[in-house]
Amino acid sequence: MKIAHAPAQLPREPRAIAIGMFDGVHRGHQAVMRAAVDTGLAATVITFEPHPRVVLGNRVELITTLERRLELLGETGVEATLVAGFTPELMRLEPEEFAETYLRAIGVEVVIAGDDFRFGARRHGDLALLERLGFRVLCVPRVDGVSSSAVRAGLADGDMSVVARMLGRPYELDGTVVAGDQRGGTLGYPTANLAPDPTLACPRFGIYAGAALGHHAAVSIGTNPHYGGTERRIEPYLLDYSGDLYGQRLVVELWTRLRDEAVFDSEQDLINQIARDVDATRASVRPV
Repeated sequence: MKIAHAPAQLPREPRAIAIGMFDGVHRGHQAVMRAAVDTGLAATVITFEPHPRVVLGNRVELITTLERRLELLGETGVEATLVAGFTPELMRLEPEEFAETYLRAIGVEVVIAGDDFRFGARRHGDLALLERLGFRVLCVPRVDGVSSSAVRAGLADGDMSVVARMLGRPYELDGTVVAGDQRGGTLGYPTANLAPDPTLACPRFGIYAGAALGHHAAVSIGTNPHYGGTERRIEPYLLDYSGDLYGQRLVVELWTRLRDEAVFDSEQDLINQIARDVDATRASVRPV
């Protein structure tokens, strides 16, 4: 998939385009991408960075990083994605200006969207305007019960099976492995200390079963209360893995939530519980 950061970086050719954040690239987003691909035109996406609500001064917990969003969009069969910087200048563009600059200039013939799609300054642009401007519009129905906000709610509950059904894949933690306390190694279960993008949504604290790098992974998300921790840590233990992960990007799937964090009467009790968590992780099954 070609990635562009300005309309001039894309050749003018007959295109079907989908416009939106597409945070999470969930099943509803995937339906939009399939509709674009099925037109037979060059399937193209316009997405934004940062999130428009962030520019407006709001905090948004994202489901995917931009890097992962682009990877997932590429997997849908889209040919090109234009990452538009969501700036105050872009926000002030009238709908007609946006259509000329970002659509007509790259050859867009068909716009794929939901019936509530809005664009341009003060969100005044809609599908009817696009049709008046000469674009063909394909309206894609919503997938019932699937939305980025519903995914975030599922993460807050720690309900990974519900989240996976909405995403069409397990939820992923995406970050860089950094140095940690190295306490896991002394317990017999060396973990990676994952530093995700601070803007990403974090699932409910607890112990999870999942996978990374083709290995099952037992994942601790929380503050390590047994050791009196206060900062959030994300620590996957990759079963049957040996190797140095420091400094590497690591994408960890979360399959199921095993239990809450806990304080134990002794370190041996903690080790015994970790062993049970590892057994449960080894027996876990990818949800989709």
